[in-house]
Amino acid sequence: MTNGATSALTAFQGSESGINDTLEAARSQVEERFLEGGTVLLSVMDVLNRLLNSLDNVTKVLDANESGDTGADLRSTVQSLTDLPSSEQARQDALSSLADTGYSLRKHVTDMQETMRYLRTFAVTVKITGAGLPEFAGFAQEILERISSGTAEVNGFAAHLDSLEKEVKIALSFGASVARSYSETVPEVARALQDDARQIASHRQNLAAIARDVSAIARGIQSKVAATLSALQVGDITRQRIEHVQSTFVLLDEFLDGEDGRRLDADARQRLQNVVHHLTAAQMSDMCKDFHRDSRSVVDTIASFGQDTQEILRLRDQMSGGGQGNFMRALESSVSAAHEIVKQVDEATRQADQVSHSTLGTAAKLLEAIGNIRAVKTDINYMALNTNLRCSRLGEEGKSINVVTAELRIFAGKLDESADAIVNGLPALEAAAGRIAPASTQNGGGLGENLTSAVASIRAAADTMEDELKVLSEHGREVASKISLLIGKLDFQRDLGDVLARCADVLEDVAGAEIADISDISDLVAPLDRKIFKLYTMVQERNVHRDIIPATEEPVAAVVETAKAEDDEDLFADALF
Repeated sequence: MTNGATSALTAFQGSESGINDTLEAARSQVEERFLEGGTVLLSVMDVLNRLLNSLDNVTKVLDANESGDTGADLRSTVQSLTDLPSSEQARQDALSSLADTGYSLRKHVTDMQETMRYLRTFAVTVKITGAGLPEFAGFAQEILERISSGTAEVNGFAAHLDSLEKEVKIALSFGASVARSYSETVPEVARALQDDARQIASHRQNLAAIARDVSAIARGIQSKVAATLSALQVGDITRQRIEHVQSTFVLLDEFLDGEDGRRLDADARQRLQNVVHHLTAAQMSDMCKDFHRDSRSVVDTIASFGQDTQEILRLRDQMSGGGQGNFMRALESSVSAAHEIVKQVDEATRQADQVSHSTLGTAAKLLEAIGNIRAVKTDINYMALNTNLRCSRLGEEGKSINVVTAELRIFAGKLDESADAIVNGLPALEAAAGRIAPASTQNGGGLGENLTSAVASIRAAADTMEDELKVLSEHGREVASKISLLIGKLDFQRDLGDVLARCADVLEDVAGAEIADISDISDLVAPLDRKIFKLYTMVQERNVHRDIIPATEEPVAAVVETAKAEDDEDLFADALF
């Protein structure tokens, strides 16, 4: 045995307790840190699942808005608003037509009033002319009464027209004001509502795109977490290999204290210890190399989470901010302006309805009055005819009366002409009134209700989306927090790598530079070799072992049994790792 080997053995014996403590501390730290890392990874996986569930909920709300199309009612209402100027113009045209028809009727009413004045004049003349004829006194008074009755009917007829004309003038005046207001406000309000609807739709499309991006990143992290969980077996492998090194020292001590060990002299014992020290140093060195490589991969993967989570937070901020509330405030401002227009629509509608109903009522009254006037005309005509017959029997005395009553019959006939013209004009009056009514029924309260309903739907969708985005924001923040914690917990290189490297350095210092030759005692130490070899659960450990301690010759049966056991262990190791 060389002086270097003897010195190394003395150093090892002096620090054996310290090495065991270092190995145990390293094993314990590896077990604790990787167990803790696995727990954190599982918690990250859990919060990622919650984040993805929130994203699914956001997507469902967006899909529901898309399929339900909460903006459809708003667009329909905007279209109704846009149609208001043309609708009001049509109503104005109908009112103007009604006014023109009323004016044309007014001419015929004036003619009837003039005719009734002539008839009264002739009736008074008859009364004066027939004053000396007792049989005509009653007739003259009766015809005056009938003419007065007719005059009252004609004047009532005129009063109905006056009332209608006043209503039409008011409606026309108000309609002109409304039309001007529409031309000034409706296009601007309609554009604002259209812009609001477009912005809301665009905002939702943007949210959907961002949600897809966040989902893709989250699923990518999810895959990385799953891969990292799988890669954490490096911790279990490292722990096992440390335990195998610890067990190797235990088996060495047991062998040296046993019967076979006592058969070795001091030099052989020291050489065996030297070889075992080199074996454990080689196992630790190989383990450190693998740990550094595999844990570096884990740390690099975990480090990439940071960029992913920052992107999730950035996208989350885009989803949470950016104006859903601003859009709603702008929309409600536009809707408030639209409601002012709706009030005007309601008032215009009310007046148009009133004119329409009044016109239809007036037409019925005029028709009734025309019948009464015709009846007066008929009575006057018959009374005048009877008078003519009487006058023809009176001879010269009745001639003057006959002339007047003939005039009565002529002017009474003119009442028929005016009445016919009025009767012919009444359908035009009714038609004009009918054209006012449709414009008044298609807007008004219905438009206001549509606006209210559209805004309520949009607000409900916005509230639901806001709630879901709050949950999403919380989960996004939680993901970032968990991953930040994870990066610190799984930085194995910073702590564990240094601990394991120190363990390997101590073992290499104890082992020394040269490996002792134990070929002369190989048969004697073969049982120890086999026990140590059976500790291993990985092929790599076996390869390192055989590089230090070559296999010894054994009986055929023992070799076959060992080979079978090793094959079984290899299969088990391959299944695990």
